[in-house]
This record gives sequence, structure tokens and C-alpha cells, in this order.
Amino acid sequence: MIKTYEEALSFIHGRTQFKKIPTLARMKRFLKELGNPQEGLNYIHITGTNGKGSVVAMMRSILLENGLTVGSFTSPFITRFNERIEYNGVQISNDDLLRLVQKVEPIVEKLDCELATGGPTEFEIDTALMFCYMAEKRPDVVLLEVGIGGLYDSTNVITPVVSVITTVGWDHMKYLGDTLAKIATQKAGIIKRHVPVVIGNLPQEARRVILDDADQKDAPVYRLGVEFSGQKLNNHQFYAKIKYQSTRMYHLEAILGLGGDYQVENAALAIATVEVFMRQQGLTIDRQVLIKGLKETTWPGRLEEINELPLVLLDGAHNLPGIQALVKTIKDDFAEKEVYILVAILADKQYKLMLGELASLGNVHLVVTRFAGPGPKRPSADLEEAVKDIPTKYPVQVVNEWQLGISEIARQMSTEDVMIITGSLYFISDVRKLFTK
Repeated sequence: MIKTYEEALSFIHGRTQFKKIPTLARMKRFLKELGNPQEGLNYIHITGTNGKGSVVAMMRSILLENGLTVGSFTSPFITRFNERIEYNGVQISNDDLLRLVQKVEPIVEKLDCELATGGPTEFEIDTALMFCYMAEKRPDVVLLEVGIGGLYDSTNVITPVVSVITTVGWDHMKYLGDTLAKIATQKAGIIKRHVPVVIGNLPQEARRVILDDADQKDAPVYRLGVEFSGQKLNNHQFYAKIKYQSTRMYHLEAILGLGGDYQVENAALAIATVEVFMRQQGLTIDRQVLIKGLKETTWPGRLEEINELPLVLLDGAHNLPGIQALVKTIKDDFAEKEVYILVAILADKQYKLMLGELASLGNVHLVVTRFAGPGPKRPSADLEEAVKDIPTKYPVQVVNEWQLGISEIARQMSTEDVMIITGSLYFISDVRKLFTK
């Protein structure tokens, strides 16, 4: 019997993460045993290689500002598990999490015995806990972020009011496929018949797959750059001022609370999705509410400012598209500054390509390090070996303990310079604990 919050977390994290054959049958059976808590709620379902978390954060801020009650499910967490499940921006309490784990544990044990493939995975349990919590809270809308992909993701057991596909890039190829078309097919799995889908800036190969899927399901499509658009008005500024336009909203200007140029597209997606959702629900949205909601958005670990002078940023650019977005921000907003980057990446990512992107910038001083990693099966990459063949303007520094890496950079930089700590979200989580104690 699970009696404490710590035991509840151990139970969750002790489960297997993946099964060999992807299926939603196990998740559906699990939820049926729990009384189908997922039914009867309004969902906005979000997938994409990057940008999901930022889009969720902006939508949550806008919808709360508009007076709605909002549940959200995001992953991974930055500091503690409870961040994954929130109601009105407040994390699930330790007591509620413990109580819900106590509720699902007997069902998990039962399915372990009855199912040939074994009972639910870790993420399936996370998802079930969230559905149970939302069934109790009954928010006006649940912002539901997929874990991986979409088609067989354990969140894909609902019919949303709106689906969102932010980006399609190279990530989780072991599970999603080795071409952009295959990855896009997985992400298109969240598109439902007659349910509108909002899509971001997608590579042509992926875009074709998504649009074909939407067409087959008679799902209305809202495309960034076609039905709606967002552009930056204040070049070379870290916090973007954007102009948003759609077929129903003309010339909205807003300053974003999240830094980085890539947030311009994320903001446009968030506004467009809120527009579609509110219209589907027969609700109206005030322009001033949108402007205030965007400005007040916060999202830990995504170009998060943790020190002002000198500027220190945390950015969980944990895959190649994420690093490419960071590189664009450095080029656009910090081209005149010296930028010191401390980076640690998991060994199962495209770390050589990621390092190559960072090293290509003439104003970047690269410091590579390592961290504990989430477990023995997912270690930190040996970046010292990886950087040997990468040409850089400044010599790459290797510091095996990341805490010393921060100290070393602080000793070298001036107040005019910028420090960016990036790479794995697990690494960012470790660093953030140090800075936010």
C-alpha cells in the first residue's frame, strides 16, 4: 500500500517507459476500469516536435485572463513532477497526487496480471492521474499536451474542440520513424473528424502529410502564414513585439512575456487556437485580454531569464530544432554581445549536429559539460570527444562538473555579456534548482 508522496513518485517512476508494440488498447482499458474520467470535458490537444510547452503556457495565460478555468497537462517537468498536472496555473498538491495514485495502483496491479503485455507504462499512469484530477476539477478547458508523437500517445483517447500541431522535426526517431513524413503521420494522429486543426510552420514533406490527413477527416485547417500570421515588429530585441492578424482579427499588437524570436510563431499559434476554441464554444474574446495574457506568460526553462545583469538564460533546447531556434535568437538579438554557452546533452540526441550549430556562431564561447541524466539507460553524452572535430572561433572548454562550468563562465564574462545554459531539459532542471532555491 502506497502511504506517502515519495512512495507515490517511486511507484510512477518505477514503471516501464515503453512497450514494444504501440497501442491505445491498454490505455482505453485502463481508463474504462477507472470509470472513463476523460469523458465530458473540453480539450485542446497539442502535439509537435518543439513549441508545445510555450504554446500551452500562452494559451493558459490568455484563457485564464478571459475568466475561464483551465486545466493543463505538460511534459517533461522542470523541477518537480507536480508541474505536469495543473489547474488554473497551480500544480496538483502532494496530497491530491498521493490520493489519486492510491486510486489507480490497484487497477495497475490488476492489469499487470490480466494483460499479456503487462499493465500501464509510466506515461500512461501520468495521463490517467491527470484525467482523474480533471474529472474532479471540471475546468472549462483542458490543455492536453502529448508525450511523444500523437497517434499512439496515451493522451489520444479524447475528441478535442481543437487540435494543434506546432512543428515537425527530427526527434524521437526510434519511436516515430526515420523520415519527416513518418514523424508527421504520427503527429497527424491527433486530428479528428470534423475537428479544426491549427498548424504551424511545417517542412513541406510533413505539411503534405498533415493536410492530406486533415482533408480525409474533413477537419478545417488553420495554417500559420495563410489563415493567420504573426511577425516581429521590434528587431534585435529579446522580448518580441508582435503583430498578429487573422481572417477575424486585424492588426493585433502585443509584447510577449516569453523571450526569443521563435516565440513569435508560438504566440501566433496560441492566439489562433484560442480564437478557434472560443468561436467553437460560442464565446467572445477581448483584444486587451489577449495582449495582457501574452505579456504575463511565464514558462520555466524556455529562454527563462534568471539573472538580469549580466543576463543569464536557461533554455531547454533539447534537440536539433530547439538548438537551431536558439541559434536564430542569438543571431537576431545578441549579435553584438559575447555569448557564453554551457551545454549538456543526452547521449540519445543528435548532439554532434547540435554542437556544430552552436559552434558556427562567431560570438559564442562554448563550454561543454555533463550531468547525472534521468537514469542509467539515458546517460549524458561525452561532448568532449564530440567537439574535437568541430571548428570554433574560440577554443571549446571542457568542464566535467557543470557547477564549476557556471563558476568558470562567471569568472570570464563581463556584465555586458550573456550566459546561456542549454541542452537537455533534465540538465536545465538540475541547474534551475540551484538558481531558484
